[in-house]
Amino acid sequence: MINRYIGNKAFYKMVFSLAVPIMIQNAITNFVSMLDNIMVGREGTNAFSGVGIANQLIFVFTVLMIGVGAGASIFGAQFFGKGDIEGIRYSFRFKIIVGVVITLISMAIFYFFGNPLIRLYLRSESNSSQDIAEILKSGKEYLNIMLIGLIPYSISQAYAGTLRECNRTVLPMSAGMVAVFVNILFNYFLIFGKCGFPRLSVNGAAIATVISRFSEMAVLITATRVTAQKSRFIIGAWRSMKIPSRLLGEMYKKGIPLMINEVMWAAGIAVMNLCYSTRGIDAVAANNITQTYFNVFSVAFSAVGISIGLILGQQLGKGDISTIKDTCRKLIAFSIMISIVISLVFFVCAYAIPMLYNTTSAVKITARHLMQICAVLMPLEALAQALYFTLRSGGKTLMLFVFDTVFTWIISVPAAILLANFTGLPIAYMYAICQGLIIIKCIFGYIFVKKGTWIRNVISDV
Repeated sequence: MINRYIGNKAFYKMVFSLAVPIMIQNAITNFVSMLDNIMVGREGTNAFSGVGIANQLIFVFTVLMIGVGAGASIFGAQFFGKGDIEGIRYSFRFKIIVGVVITLISMAIFYFFGNPLIRLYLRSESNSSQDIAEILKSGKEYLNIMLIGLIPYSISQAYAGTLRECNRTVLPMSAGMVAVFVNILFNYFLIFGKCGFPRLSVNGAAIATVISRFSEMAVLITATRVTAQKSRFIIGAWRSMKIPSRLLGEMYKKGIPLMINEVMWAAGIAVMNLCYSTRGIDAVAANNITQTYFNVFSVAFSAVGISIGLILGQQLGKGDISTIKDTCRKLIAFSIMISIVISLVFFVCAYAIPMLYNTTSAVKITARHLMQICAVLMPLEALAQALYFTLRSGGKTLMLFVFDTVFTWIISVPAAILLANFTGLPIAYMYAICQGLIIIKCIFGYIFVKKGTWIRNVISDV
């Protein structure tokens, strides 16, 4: 039984070689988001809430970009396992082309419809007109500046995703560390007006993030080019944007459903946050704190999840079908074990974290409760992520759609709407019920993975 779920030394050495750099990069990135959160939180609840709402809108775009990369990464990982450099180059081009197009469309939507989108989170019966005006102003100004950084972000995602598929996880990590340093430095300068810089408050946080996005892109492009012999896909990648029509069709067949799935899932999360916001500004601020720190504490099992997709995809590309179920089982067990340890730490830290914010005692208490709910549910979140990346490695987009989108819109969203509009439950009880429904998602995901129909090579016919 132990050998079924626990790997040997070589197994974990292989996992850590992929997961640790991803883990470090995500940890540093989320640490900066945490510092942004704390620094903006010092500016008061309304400014903090406006930034939080704007970031929830940006989150939808971020998830969409993940969907763009997800479809191509199915092919990229399997091409790398096969040793097909030209195939990796084609998947990289797909990410660039589709990513830039979607980024431009998203920028237009956020610019022209930013105000009404932010207003969706603000209820006149729960908030005063002065609070609404201040939140709206902070959120819209922050959002408009953040739009400038979406293009470099989309290009960085294409580079970083392709490098990871080629087992070059250290380079994206290094670029992320540069971006983090730049972000922290300019946050300090621009939010609080230090070292001769103007005091720009919320806008300073947005400008610092944009500068860091361009810094990350510059490092990735330069370092990938300089080390081209280790990343041969980049040689000739920009000479044209040609992709063979048959492969392009297959990428669209896999990529478009994944993009739709990611958008629908993100939209569902946005609707659930909208439901939580019916409990007032305190709930919005507490949820913002909770999500920031959940992202920080979840980096370990999230990195293992990404590694699951890469490892299983490469094995599928090699045709190494005989060992893939064993690898999958041990990776999922490893992810759950890590999450149990982290959940205990998160639960305890939830007592201290809210004290870092210049906000009301009600917000601090609510944030602690929400974080502890997240901590209890963290092993289920780890299992859900591991199951998701397992299904994605074989390109089972229909299963992923059921696993993510159908679950979110048939179960989670209706539950949140019903609780928000037909009960007087406090935010903590609403949150616990809605988030706890993930156990249903895990049951269905486990059944899908157990059946083994996801084990397939998607590049054999292209």
